[in-house]
Amino acid sequence: MLVSDFDFELPESLIAKAPLPHRDGAKLLCVARNSLSDRLVTDLPSLVQPGDIWVVNDTKVIPARLIGQKQSGGKVEVLLLEPLGEDHVWAAWGKANKPIQVGTIVQFSETFTAEVLAREGKNIEVRLHSTHPLQDVGQAIEACGHMPLPPYINRPDSEADKQRYQTVFAAHKGAVAAPTAGLHFTPELMQAMTDTGATFVHVTLHVGPGTFQPVQVEDVATHIMHEEAYIISQEAADSINAAKANGQRIVAVGTTSLRTLEAAGQSGKLIAGTGRTDIFITPGYTFNIIDALFTNFHLPKSTLLMLASAAAGKEEMLAAYQHAIAHQYRFYSYGDAMFIPALKQANTNRV
Repeated sequence: MLVSDFDFELPESLIAKAPLPHRDGAKLLCVARNSLSDRLVTDLPSLVQPGDIWVVNDTKVIPARLIGQKQSGGKVEVLLLEPLGEDHVWAAWGKANKPIQVGTIVQFSETFTAEVLAREGKNIEVRLHSTHPLQDVGQAIEACGHMPLPPYINRPDSEADKQRYQTVFAAHKGAVAAPTAGLHFTPELMQAMTDTGATFVHVTLHVGPGTFQPVQVEDVATHIMHEEAYIISQEAADSINAAKANGQRIVAVGTTSLRTLEAAGQSGKLIAGTGRTDIFITPGYTFNIIDALFTNFHLPKSTLLMLASAAAGKEEMLAAYQHAIAHQYRFYSYGDAMFIPALKQANTNRV
């Protein structure tokens, strides 16, 4: 299987650079077996099957993009990735005109700095330090940081992004990219879906920047997937396992929810707990937990498009993308949505 098999031409005009006025105002392409139908996200209540479990990712995006200066005056951008134990040491990506040297002090504000402890390419480790009497390091990140918008949204982040590049159910800080399928949901839409038979269950996967990184190889089998941390509560695992045993449909809201469930459900039964996953799902994969997928439209040649192709079938998915382009759907994080109500390959012998 080649990465080029998942390529397509997308007009620049169809890349959504800003959210719609209303979260649930997007178009929705339903990709059923041998048929496509153009709907709206507000039609989701009519697509619910009684007993459905809709699984959402409740990770919360942190304002992880910090912009500062070296003592020499040179501009430095630091993208925080995840904390490394205690003492406010973080793994990060660093960007500057000249290579960032170990020992460099980056000033983000008069009272907030980072010391570079290690570097390998763009990967750095930094120790954050706040001297503000009323502001700890976490508060300093919130005050100085920018929302880490994807690279294809080539504009500065705005105040509106702090709210709109975050799901309404975001609860646990740790993501540096939003679980974008969840951006379409409002409390009112979720209530309407609940009224027609859906139950919402939360899991957490802290989305990393690797989700936007291009695949650098041509042979799909040789790609090394990025790793992300997840949390599944016992309550969530029990709910999903009971529903699965009862024949109810498990719907993953977004590829991050899907990866979490499949990573922790390889036996056919979802295991509660914390962990890290680098699961790489491509066409031919047999799904163990989920039965349906709600997702956005993804980058050409991306691992997320491969995952969606595993859910619907590669040829079916590429045909759906061509339909979406012809019908002026909006693509990527702030774009329109797709619903796959029945997977191409699901394990029907699950506990």
